[in-house]
Amino acid sequence: MPELDKPTRRTFMATSAAAAIALTAAGTTVARSAPLPLTPTCVDDDDTPSNIEGPYFKRNSPERTNLRTTGVTGVVLSLTGFVYTAKCAPIPHALLDFWQADDRGVYDNSSPAFKMRGHQFTNASGAYVLETVVPKDYPGRTPHIHVKVQAANGPILTTQLFFPDNLQAYGMNVAALNRRDGFINRECTVALSPLVGNRYTAKFDFVLD
Repeated sequence: MPELDKPTRRTFMATSAAAAIALTAAGTTVARSAPLPLTPTCVDDDDTPSNIEGPYFKRNSPERTNLRTTGVTGVVLSLTGFVYTAKCAPIPHALLDFWQADDRGVYDNSSPAFKMRGHQFTNASGAYVLETVVPKDYPGRTPHIHVKVQAANGPILTTQLFFPDNLQAYGMNVAALNRRDGFINRECTVALSPLVGNRYTAKFDFVLD
């Protein structure tokens, strides 16, 4: 495919805005904030790297796009993006299952409420939106968000999302935590906007093999 014919993450900025409006109309609130920096081009065969599942995954999480349920506190994070094929075609109705630690660095492994856990499906444009909070670090790990992504009837990508060194939350030294984490993959770092009030907005696009 000639380079000029390749869809890029930059060319989908307008689509992303339209998707956010559609999701808001469906009942999901998307915060307004400063524009995010441009992210790398979606290159053919540049699939998202996998990562360990870890010990805290729970099946049958509720379908929801907002993990900020009753009692959840912390620095707010609004994460948006797309799920693409390896040829940069958006994937509608792809499954995303998110789970993470809270603002104390703790996973809720016993509550039937599935705190800080939820799954959702991309819309017709392949877009998703997640309302959550920035997770705190815990011994041996930098802040991260777990996710499983799957196109309909396709293989499951299990991976983790990470944060830039300049993230500011809960007094963490994220640069030092990132350097020490043995599981970090910088290719899976979200594009983070500046902190506004108590809210970050971020973007990450998944590319499935």
